[in-house]
Amino acid sequence: MASGISLFSGRATRYLSEKIALSYGKKLGDVSYAVFSDGEFRPSFDETIRGDEVFIIQSTFPPAENLLEMFMMIDAAKRASARNIIAVIPYFGFARQDRKDKPRVPITSKLIANLLTASGINRLITMDLHADQLQGYFDIPVDHLYASTIFVPYLKSLNLANLTMSSPDTGGTRRAGTYAKYLEAELVICFKQRSKPNQVGNMVVIGDVKDKNVVLVDDIIDTAGTITKAADLIMEQGAASVRAMCTHAILSGNACKKVRESALTELIVTDTIPLSEESQQNKKIKVLSTANLFADVINSVVNCESISSHFQFTSMQ
Repeated sequence: MASGISLFSGRATRYLSEKIALSYGKKLGDVSYAVFSDGEFRPSFDETIRGDEVFIIQSTFPPAENLLEMFMMIDAAKRASARNIIAVIPYFGFARQDRKDKPRVPITSKLIANLLTASGINRLITMDLHADQLQGYFDIPVDHLYASTIFVPYLKSLNLANLTMSSPDTGGTRRAGTYAKYLEAELVICFKQRSKPNQVGNMVVIGDVKDKNVVLVDDIIDTAGTITKAADLIMEQGAASVRAMCTHAILSGNACKKVRESALTELIVTDTIPLSEESQQNKKIKVLSTANLFADVINSVVNCESISSHFQFTSMQ
């Protein structure tokens, strides 16, 4: 007997889940929440999922309650006799904590991978992990999608002359280099030194940007300090224009203001994280939806089809 397909959403990512469900052609399942007076909550599936392929969609950005909600929904699905449970996590939170870079600190992304596996998921679908090697933290299949599938067509539609790709720091050089190779563009690099976390000290541009249309590429923009400083520096060195694009637009604190007041012509982001009202009203921020991509991959997983067609760009790395 064929399994049913059920799509559910956590509360934090409902806006994206509805678009994914619409693209897939299936209504989101109903989930209700009991909330106690002290803030404790309990999710409950309001329909049978016995024997179903259950997809639970939730980005795990702060607060940590979003991650806890994902664990609780996974546990509820397992106890409700779901055949398979697939976690769809467009933004995998805590991914920046992927190594022990000083004494007595956790490797939180590994801990979360262990917890997700222990909670009972059979597969993970996610996008643009902060480091590709995070896939190795899991002993289950991981479908790691890339926003390049969405960004590249948009960049091509701009028809920018003298296109030059750039990374706001040396850590993203490989990513920017892949874009440059695919788009047959030039590559420049910004080298930065941090005085402390979330604060940029010195920065220099390595390469010629004069009269070039520069596009900065990053996976995460948090405070926007690095990306806006890089944009201002590039324009000071004679660039014709500078844009930036990132997959996960955290945009914390006064990041939106920094973007608005910077030399950036445009900041291109995806909808893996919900934008604040201020960010939505910022005319410099262009949002490209990931919904169709996730829906296509969910369909491929359900039908046991290859998803390699989504990775033609990244195969050039």
